[in-house]
This record gives sequence, C-alpha cells and structure tokens, in this order.
Amino acid sequence: MKKKTLSVVLATHNEEKNLADCLEAIKGIADEIVVVDGDSEDNTVNIAKDFNARVIITNNPPIFHINKNKAIDASRSDWVLQLDADEIVSADLAKEIIKVINSDLEINGYWIPRSNLFLGSFLKKGGQYPDYTLRLYRRGKGRLPAKDVHEQAVVEGKVGYLKNDLLHLRDKNFSEYYVRFRRYTDLLAAQLGERGVKISLFSFVNYIFIKPLHWFLKVFVRHKGFVDGYPGFVFAFFSSLRFPVSYYKFWRRQRFPDENRT
Repeated sequence: MKKKTLSVVLATHNEEKNLADCLEAIKGIADEIVVVDGDSEDNTVNIAKDFNARVIITNNPPIFHINKNKAIDASRSDWVLQLDADEIVSADLAKEIIKVINSDLEINGYWIPRSNLFLGSFLKKGGQYPDYTLRLYRRGKGRLPAKDVHEQAVVEGKVGYLKNDLLHLRDKNFSEYYVRFRRYTDLLAAQLGERGVKISLFSFVNYIFIKPLHWFLKVFVRHKGFVDGYPGFVFAFFSSLRFPVSYYKFWRRQRFPDENRT
C-alpha cells in the first residue's frame, strides 16, 4: 500500500515567538507545510520559509478561520493536519498520526485531545481537558464553517479519536492572555449585534449577572476548576467576565456609533 502524504497547514499573524517550535515538532512527518499569513509585521514569514513552507500572504480577517480555510484549500497531500502556531505535536502524537493515516480504516477525520497551558500550568480540570479538537482530516473532507472563533471543523463521513495530546502553549503569562481576551470580547460584541440582541433590562441582567455567575460556577465548581489552583481560578473568573465585557462593548457600539468609524 502506498504511503499516505500529510500536509500541515497553519494560518498566522505575528507568530515569530511560537512558529519555529511548532514547525520543528512536525517537520519529520509533514510532506508539505502550508502557511497562510495574515499580513504579519514581524519575522513570521521568514521563519516559515526557513522550514520550506509554502507561504501565502493575505490580509488578517477578524474571523481567523477564513485564513485557516485558505491553508486547507491550498494543501496537496492525502491528509491535512491543521495547527495553530502556539501548538506542539508531541512525539507520541506524531507517531500516532502517521499510523492512522496509513491504516485502512474508513475514517475521514480525527479528534485530537489537547492540553492547554494557562499561566505556566496545563489545566486538567474546569472542562479544559481533554479539550478535543477536530484537526486531522482527509483532504477535501474537512473544512471550517468560519463563522465563530471557537467552532470545530465539519468533516464529511466517519470520525475517530486519537489518544495522544496536542500541546497548546496558549497563555504563558497573563499579558498574553489579556491581549487575546480583548480581541475575543471585541468579536463577541460584534456577534451580539449580528444575533439581534437588543439593549434591554433583560439582556443587561442576563449578560452582567446571570451568564457570568452560571459560567463561573460551572467551570470552577461543577467541573472542579479549583483543583488547578490559582490558574484555575483566574481562568474561571475571566472566562466568566467575557459576558459583561462583551456586553459593555456592544452597548458602547450602540450608544456611540461614531467611535467605530474610521
């Protein structure tokens, strides 16, 4: 049986701090590397080229999955492994990927367990592990809807599960997390308008009190986020805080529309 080929695809924007480690981990299993870069202002593109990646330069849309789809569409191998620049394929996961894509199983995609770094620790509770993500699929069988930042790929046909972890070096310190938090709440504020949410007493109480309290109790108590100690508390608190912050940003856009014009 002919050995199956693998394309590793990424969308990037100012990822010079992360990209080399990501690509170093997969260079032994990738038959090609495709990087769609969203107008980076740092050394991201040069780093990608150092790993012989095929680089496509484009703009940097708010829904980053648009560029991920461009990378997926540009792939040429039998299978596609879609990664973020701050993710590391462990040695055991690399071996498992090669094994499954060369098997005769009639499966078109695989969920991969992901271990998330937060403030120096890998979270094990709070609903954060195993953080399954659908990243490995046959070319032409998997694609992202590109409508929401936390969506999963849609795969045609059967999907399976891998056992070994994808390491997500997401938030090494709070400053990195806060940059992402601000960007994410900006996107959520825009989505509130797109979903037809109205400024009202009900929505105010829902987004300022009910949703954040419910989420905090769910993450920190029900899913035992307290077991992760201080990082677990900070994660639960700020993931709950996204509701009132995004609502406030949404309110400002409604109240002061001229602030959003350029």
